[in-house]
This record gives sequence, structure tokens and C-alpha cells, in this order.
Amino acid sequence: MTTDATTDLASMLDGARVLPVLTVPSPGSAGPLADALAAGGARCAEVTFRTPDAEQVLKTMAAHGALTVGAGTVLTPEQAERAVAAGARFVVSPGFDEEVIAKCSELGVPVVPGIASATELMRALRAGLDTVKLFPAEPLGGIPMLRALAAPFPQARFVPTGGIDAPRLSAYLAERAVLAVGGSWMATPAHLQRGEYEEIRRLTAEAVDRSTP
Repeated sequence: MTTDATTDLASMLDGARVLPVLTVPSPGSAGPLADALAAGGARCAEVTFRTPDAEQVLKTMAAHGALTVGAGTVLTPEQAERAVAAGARFVVSPGFDEEVIAKCSELGVPVVPGIASATELMRALRAGLDTVKLFPAEPLGGIPMLRALAAPFPQARFVPTGGIDAPRLSAYLAERAVLAVGGSWMATPAHLQRGEYEEIRRLTAEAVDRSTP
């Protein structure tokens, strides 16, 4: 994997600094969810591979056309292959796994591995990756932890995810090393189970507004 691919991730995000992280319990929610996110101004989304129907959800949302959709919680090379076949434009993993990274390189898609320590960040940089997911960001220490990791590695860019909510968003985005922030508060499984698509649109619009300079 080379840094060219991670540069492509920034191009895919196209300046979008909020990444909705979605766990979608039913594929029937995928179309209305994509509509709500797009109406709220989102330009990208991460569909987690935490449900049996994640591939179908990803396929439906990728076909929507208004969103750049990636796959999250990718744990194995086989999952990465299935995700890309379903339309994922990028892959996010909760941890650093050489086989997942190698498979994404083979498939030609950007991969954002999760890291929780300086050691893991060094491994990612050595693998040619300059963009990583700080996960779980808040339990690890939040912004102080982010700053501690960024200081000796100024070339690294972070997508902090995990425990971040709307009130914390602006503070993370103010950090120079942060490329984007991932969060699930905009569209939770509870929102989807209740069919609260207008609330999803509202929360997404609020997050996008906070992320705009």
C-alpha cells in the first residue's frame, strides 16, 4: 500500500470532514437512510460490517449516487474483498492488520487502519499509510491522546472515531492532524428502527454545519 492511495481518500472525502458511521439493522433502511444523509449535506458514509445484511446495505447506499460509501469494521481480507465487490470505495478497520492492508492494496482501494498506540502508528507509517483511524478515540483519552500521537509524527493524519458526539465534534476538527471525524450519533440503530429519517437529516445537517469553516 502506498501513500498515493491514502491521498485518494482525501480526494474521495472532497473536503468533507464528518464521516457518518452506520450500523444498519435492515437493508430496507438503506435507501431512506441515504436520502436523509444526502439531504443533510453528507457526502460520504461508512457502513460497518456488523450486521448480516451489511453487504446489501452497502450496495444499496453505493448505488444511491449522492454519497461516497466505504466499509467499516472490516476484520479480514475476505471481508475487504466482499465490501469492494458491493461498492465500497474505501475500507476502514478497527485495528492494524497486515493482511487486510495487503488485500486493499491488491484491490486498489484506500484503507484506514485503526491504531491505539504509537507502536501501531509506526507500523502504519512503515506500511506507507499516512492516514489512520484513532480508535476508540474517547476511551483512549480523546484530544490529549490525539495530540500526544500527532506531535512526534507530523506526517500522520487521523480520523478519530469512537465515543465522539456532537458537542465534541468541533474540538476534534480544530486539530491540525485531523482529516475527518467519524461518528454514529447522526444515525443510530435506534433512529433507524423508529424510522426517524427527518431526525437523521437534522443531526447530519447540524454536524455538517459545525464542520464547515
